[in-house]
Amino acid sequence: MDLAHYKIILAYNGSAFAGYQRQANERTVQGELEAALQRLSWQGGSVRSAGRTDAGVHARGQVVSFKLNWEHSAEDLRNALNYYLPFDMAVQSVVKVPEDFHPRFDAIKRHYRYNVICQEVRDPIREVFAWRVWPELVVERMNAAAQNLIGVHDFSAFGSPTSDGGSTIRELFSARWLVEADEARFDISANAFLYHMVRRIVFVLVAIGQGDYPPDLISQSLEGREMPITGLAPAQGLVLEEVIY
Repeated sequence: MDLAHYKIILAYNGSAFAGYQRQANERTVQGELEAALQRLSWQGGSVRSAGRTDAGVHARGQVVSFKLNWEHSAEDLRNALNYYLPFDMAVQSVVKVPEDFHPRFDAIKRHYRYNVICQEVRDPIREVFAWRVWPELVVERMNAAAQNLIGVHDFSAFGSPTSDGGSTIRELFSARWLVEADEARFDISANAFLYHMVRRIVFVLVAIGQGDYPPDLISQSLEGREMPITGLAPAQGLVLEEVIY
């Protein structure tokens, strides 16, 4: 059997998923993708991914790889997978990759975006993909605080390792808020992220932006490796935008 190694870019609306990783008796992104592959005579045990998004988190650029005996074009494979995938998932592209490609370990940068709307009254439409906050945010305070995140740090105050005994040291390349009307967008990129790290950072920065805490809370927490406030930004505002190799 002539197996080729394929890399796909996968987009999904995470609202109705119990996360990316396959779970017994739960609807997951991995489970749906592997079910679609099985319709194409895939016999692998498990696909590989760049990371595992939480329940409710979305993706435009999740990267997954698998080996498959496929006698048609990569475009045909994309179309065949999308035929079998549910409406809230879609393969954006398919390419062949070397045998030793690994979507997680070969990645050098991951880019997430978090969406916030500043509005006093709830918005049933936009809140599907954003966190509504009130009172309004002072974005200058948030960006000043976010600059302290840049560089190599021990981020244990902002998340937990993704494996038992794993390192909490990460390199953060960029972190910036942009505002348009009543919408605020936070773009953040790093070599990798801890469990819940982005949502914790957003929660803290929003608290700073609303004046509840000073901007130097970030630097103090990095130095002390402890965060005096607890909480996570809701999952629905977070999108895995891109993984860079």
